[in-house]
Amino acid sequence: MEAVIPIIITALCVYGLFKRVNIFDSFIEGAKEGFLTVKFVAPTMIALLVAVGTLRASGALDHLAGLIRPLAEKVGFPAELVPMGLLRPVSGSGATALLTGIYENNEPDSFVGRCASVVAGSTETTFYAVSMYYGAAGIKKIRHTLFSALLADLTAIVISVVTVGWLMG
Repeated sequence: MEAVIPIIITALCVYGLFKRVNIFDSFIEGAKEGFLTVKFVAPTMIALLVAVGTLRASGALDHLAGLIRPLAEKVGFPAELVPMGLLRPVSGSGATALLTGIYENNEPDSFVGRCASVVAGSTETTFYAVSMYYGAAGIKKIRHTLFSALLADLTAIVISVVTVGWLMG
């Protein structure tokens, strides 16, 4: 398995030589395009990282989760998933840290642990994805994308809990 990448690179170089392509110039051109992409994406990424850091450091996420928990408990939604549901669209690494905490407190095979696993696998880091893809494409107006993506995340979270509850009986 360690040789897969070198084999692919070698095969591409051999194919390029066979097609009489100037491989080095093509590589340099691709590297230049990569730097241009970074130029467009970097400001968006920096803003996103600052926003995530501010949310976590200010305690706003904990406060918002505290407001939602009573409602979640009334409808049978595991309260432990509320912070993860709020953080997952913003930060994948933050949500993974919360997932680890859920495993430590509830066991991975518990209802909450399984729900958290399904939520982690069925939701997206929405803000990251939208900012990366739209930033790379130079699109400034996201129109209905963000609302639709966040609605899809909410749907995935609810359906995850329903499905795990149905499968676990």
